[in-house]
Amino acid sequence: MGNVLTAVAMTLAAGLSTGIGGLITYFSKKPNARFLSISLGFSAGVMIYVSMVELFFTSKESLITSLGGVGYAVAVAAFFGGMLLIAVIDRLVPDYENPHEMTYMDADNNPEQATADSGRMMRMGVITALAITIHNFPEGMATFVSALQGESLALPITMAIAIHNIPEGIAVAVPIYYATQSKRKALLYSLLSGLSEPLGAIIGYLLLRPFLNDTIMGVIFGAVAGIMVYISFDELLPSAEEYGEHHQAMLGVICGMAVMAISLLLFA
Repeated sequence: MGNVLTAVAMTLAAGLSTGIGGLITYFSKKPNARFLSISLGFSAGVMIYVSMVELFFTSKESLITSLGGVGYAVAVAAFFGGMLLIAVIDRLVPDYENPHEMTYMDADNNPEQATADSGRMMRMGVITALAITIHNFPEGMATFVSALQGESLALPITMAIAIHNIPEGIAVAVPIYYATQSKRKALLYSLLSGLSEPLGAIIGYLLLRPFLNDTIMGVIFGAVAGIMVYISFDELLPSAEEYGEHHQAMLGVICGMAVMAISLLLFA
């Protein structure tokens, strides 16, 4: 039970980091793009490394133990199944409402849509919040499942997902602020959009708990690895380069991988 509560707490912390994006909007009109670029690259490095080195390996070992020789193939299928799941979710959300698509800034660091009427801006902010809610369900499950494995694995993943949730909070808060001229409402909507991560984790756990065994856990780990790799390549790396420069993004990726590798070595 203690592991479950810890996992829920970590998932809640990662989800509510969307509120940091709202706070950036609250206190500053111009976030540091270079820092954001390196941070997003760092998140991608952590998620790619832990997915390929730790989660997929755990999935393969668990499935081979429970299913025999076919377990490796099932792990591969689960990995690409996770990618397919998040790709379908992306496909179902239109580009301009999709938090995995960039919002370009004008010379004053405001969204291009800022000149639109307040009604359209409010709709954009609300639908962006709903889209982020949909996307955060599998991310919440990723954080939750990793936390069940132990804090040494969960802490870097929680940190990586938390960092990548910050620009999603900005994506919600900016149009809400321009529509309502209320920074409090902008912050509130950004926070609420992040609550879907712990909600998704809890719902997933309650649905799967009666069936949890080595096979199910192996499939979950494989799928979570696929989801995290897809998010890294589809969202984090393009966003990192969009906010900064290629070398800044790559610096973040390498640092993220190095930190993840060192943390796994220390707690091995």
